[in-house]
Amino acid sequence: MTPLSAPIFAFGDAQKLAPEDSYTRPPRLDGMLAMTGPSVTTEPGCLPVRGDLAHIKLAGRYFVPHYAVPMPHAIKAGAVLRATGRADGETIMDLPEGETFNVLDIAGAWTWGQLGEDGPVGYVALTDLEAIG
Repeated sequence: MTPLSAPIFAFGDAQKLAPEDSYTRPPRLDGMLAMTGPSVTTEPGCLPVRGDLAHIKLAGRYFVPHYAVPMPHAIKAGAVLRATGRADGETIMDLPEGETFNVLDIAGAWTWGQLGEDGPVGYVALTDLEAIG
């Protein structure tokens, strides 16, 4: 462990901190969570990852501020997957009724997520989905 350079607080007769304790950090992090190079980017719509959020299954591969556990929703008839969270956004595909859409983010009237486990990624109107269980 890296030794402390000086006591953090000095209160009269209080016992001084040990030079090595559980509050010191190792000089270097190794292993699965160590930053070993630049973050990899992905093509939009292929994987459930964007600049601020990613599916929890991608936590070891993509670096983003937040990871989300998917919330499965059933797709209603007439649902459309869009490139942006707007009614006039580019249509990616018509979604199959009854299939599962894994919601990772809800913002206003729009959700962002992935069709099934490996399908395309995009935005779906919240009114076109129904929460499962």
